[in-house]
Amino acid sequence: MFGERFFATRERLSGLIHGIHSLAADAKVAPGADLSPECLENELLHPFTFIACGEINSGKSSLLNALCRHEICPTGVLPVTDRVHRHCFGNPPSDRLIDGVLEKCRPIGFLRNLILIDTPGTNAGDGAQMDLVEPEVLGADLVMCVFPVSNPWGAATWDFIGRLPGEALERTVLVIQQADLREAGDLEVILGHMEDLSKKRLGRVLPAFAVSAKLAQESRRATPVVESALRASGFSKLEDFISRHICQSPARGALLETWRSQAARSLRLVEDQIDDQNRAISGHVRFIDGIEREIDEMRLQFVARLPRHLTNVAEVFQTEAVWVSRLLHRRLRALPSFLRLFTGERAGLQMETAFIERLRQTIEAVAEKDAGEVAESCAIHWQELGGRIQSTMNTALEAEQPIDETLAAARQRFVHRLSGAAGDSIGSLKVRTRLDQDLRKRNVALRSFLVTTLVSTTAGAVCGALGLPWLPAIFCTIAGLFFVGGVVVAWITRRSITRDFRQRLLDTCDAFASALHSDYEDALRVVFHEYAASLSRLRTHLAREKLSIEPRLRRRQELFLTLKAIEQDLHP
Repeated sequence: MFGERFFATRERLSGLIHGIHSLAADAKVAPGADLSPECLENELLHPFTFIACGEINSGKSSLLNALCRHEICPTGVLPVTDRVHRHCFGNPPSDRLIDGVLEKCRPIGFLRNLILIDTPGTNAGDGAQMDLVEPEVLGADLVMCVFPVSNPWGAATWDFIGRLPGEALERTVLVIQQADLREAGDLEVILGHMEDLSKKRLGRVLPAFAVSAKLAQESRRATPVVESALRASGFSKLEDFISRHICQSPARGALLETWRSQAARSLRLVEDQIDDQNRAISGHVRFIDGIEREIDEMRLQFVARLPRHLTNVAEVFQTEAVWVSRLLHRRLRALPSFLRLFTGERAGLQMETAFIERLRQTIEAVAEKDAGEVAESCAIHWQELGGRIQSTMNTALEAEQPIDETLAAARQRFVHRLSGAAGDSIGSLKVRTRLDQDLRKRNVALRSFLVTTLVSTTAGAVCGALGLPWLPAIFCTIAGLFFVGGVVVAWITRRSITRDFRQRLLDTCDAFASALHSDYEDALRVVFHEYAASLSRLRTHLAREKLSIEPRLRRRQELFLTLKAIEQDLHP
């Protein structure tokens, strides 16, 4: 179809401009007034206007129908066009009279690109209607002066052409309609005569074409299209002329190039803005990374203070080791020891529990103090951070929950973690295991002395009851000796077990401090991790921004490729 390349390029350029508008709106950039929808509709997408003039029944309406390949203009044996008809696109369909011209709007896609103006016959004698034709001619892109093949010398039409200004004649062609009624040789003669007559009357030779609208329509209705009949209709030459001289004229090419250049400039503006946004997001990501490094440096500062805390804890550990050893020493007195042979020995568990409880209180005090300092440091940092984020990222610093609640919960977990770590560390030292072993050995020895004492005493009592001389005294002496021996063993083992227990506790002081050091670092890491997690909303915000800009980058690339393709079409 004529102008197909032009219309396709124009459609692609229009789609490109709409795409730039959409991308600009998404990126919050103004694409420029030159690419406004109003300018687009009024300039780039403004349809061509084709007008057909000629005598009554010269075939004007049929010619327009054959050109647009739709039965838009009414036709008949008798004249049916008694006024100027303007056929254009419109949805819903409508007919309205505007300044004496009947405008007929129809939802036909072809009419988006073409306005067809059908006129009454130049010999109709209606001067008012012919007065309406002349302004339409001046604004038309193509003026087709139609002559019937039976009378190509109609005076009324030639007079009408003679009144056209030179500017309109530049866009005027002569069309001999109903060419199927003449032989090819006759058509050559008629066209030659039209050329001579044009030169004599106008001083220039207007392009002339012999066509048959009827034959063109019939050939195109057939399936498949009858190519031989279409060639015989002469429409191919007329349509080629329209494509080359109307649709692809220098003026039209310049219009497309102007809009392409404007689109390229606007796309560059949008690209620059998107690049700026992308760089800003990358900068914000680096900014948040820097803040997280600051938080980690704060954690390391507290870790650096740990050796001083551990020195104090070691001193407390040693003090409590001496205290619990003294407690054990009291627990291992002879008489209570003999009594526990009957009730059960729980000294190891009691010593460990007492030692852990004393240490836990000390560790909790240290942890409570440190946790308070950590929370205060984080709160001050958060308050200072709000202003920096507002000025750098232009957004408010907000957390999932109030920062005071986050720090309070982290503080409690820190204290609880270290308190539990104290007990776990003592348990891992296995001091109680050795103590229990020593106590079992001691109890075995004391039990043997006690049993011997009781057996001897019982034997003496039996002998006394039987009235045996000397034997009760002997057995009682033996019982006394074993009892004294048990007391001596209890006293000796009491000192050795207490001394060994204290020494083992003191020897494990470094191991306890090392284990507590690791637990302290882990607890600090958790606290600062939870504090850093308060920045999650900022991370989420940046992630959304990053995700939103990815489609823009893809659309920018697609628009750029479309722009290059249009440039290739315009400058092959």
